[in-house]
Amino acid sequence: MKRAAGFGRVCSLACGLLLATQLPAANHAVILQYHHFGDDTPPSTSVTLAQFDRHLEHLAQNDYRVWPLERVVQQLRAGAELPDKVVAISVDDAYLSVYREAFPRLRARGWPFTVFVSPGPVDRHSPGQMTWEQMREMSRHGVSFANHSLDHAHLIRQGPNEDTAAWRARVRRDIVQAQQRLEQELGQAPRLFAYPYGEYDNPLKSLLGEQGFVAFGQQSGPASHNSDFLALPRFAMAVPYAAIEDFRVKLQTLPLPVIQAQPDDPLLPVAESRPRLRVQLQAGDYLADSLSCYVSGQGRAPVRWLDDAQPAFEVQAARPLAIGRSRYNCTARALQGNRYYWYSHLWIRRHPDGSWQQE
Repeated sequence: MKRAAGFGRVCSLACGLLLATQLPAANHAVILQYHHFGDDTPPSTSVTLAQFDRHLEHLAQNDYRVWPLERVVQQLRAGAELPDKVVAISVDDAYLSVYREAFPRLRARGWPFTVFVSPGPVDRHSPGQMTWEQMREMSRHGVSFANHSLDHAHLIRQGPNEDTAAWRARVRRDIVQAQQRLEQELGQAPRLFAYPYGEYDNPLKSLLGEQGFVAFGQQSGPASHNSDFLALPRFAMAVPYAAIEDFRVKLQTLPLPVIQAQPDDPLLPVAESRPRLRVQLQAGDYLADSLSCYVSGQGRAPVRWLDDAQPAFEVQAARPLAIGRSRYNCTARALQGNRYYWYSHLWIRRHPDGSWQQE
């Protein structure tokens, strides 16, 4: 452990300066995720209209470039340079408030955005959903619509007496049918996919990859060249986390240069309740001694730097994670400017008997 101790001492003095000379910051973009727009919908998935107006005004006043999500993905996958302050706006679910509230505001500014749609509820005329005609109108004004599964199901969950082959066939059919309905009604749909509830595991990611999709989760952080294009991060905007001060910080985040995170599958074994996450990093101008990690519902967790050839650390929850979805969020200060590097890791925990969280 001699190197680990030495590494900490160096970082406390000049680690940021040393690492900055080795590797420039990665090109990246911040992807925002919204659901509802209004004061009469669940705060956990909504922003108020006042919050949304402040978000848009902040973007405009601070010279952010709002790009189509497809363009961001293309640039990142190609390893091409992006200018700083690139933002993409995404919305999950075709709620009526997207058409009534978000669309007029974004159209007035000439800003593109992407809506991830589950066609099943739209076809059934479920209350509070947009119609296909409203989406066609939005499409004529540059709004993009993409796949959010057919019926917004928990896709990682196998049904009773359903084996892996049957699960794969069912989920593949769900995704294909959703894509077909989008193309039938709107003429085209990019091969972009947002996981319902932000839930994914390695088998589901593989299935999406086989079909040529780029996929998005709900774990936070900026997207970069080095991101997993089958689980791209987005910053979820909701009342508790959408204050303008928080919004400003998230827009300025940089991608923590993660080489590898283990275990990489978010779905925990039934017996595992306190996963130990090991993260290997590239060098960068992050201040290693400032690294802090937080566990959903538990607050800050101890970070242990490892004696590896490259910077690496471990973090583990002090108590069992809650049943359902949790995250480890890790941030570190950048050497220059009031900015933070950010990385978020999703976990999904079942009940000890193997059953799932009820939602």
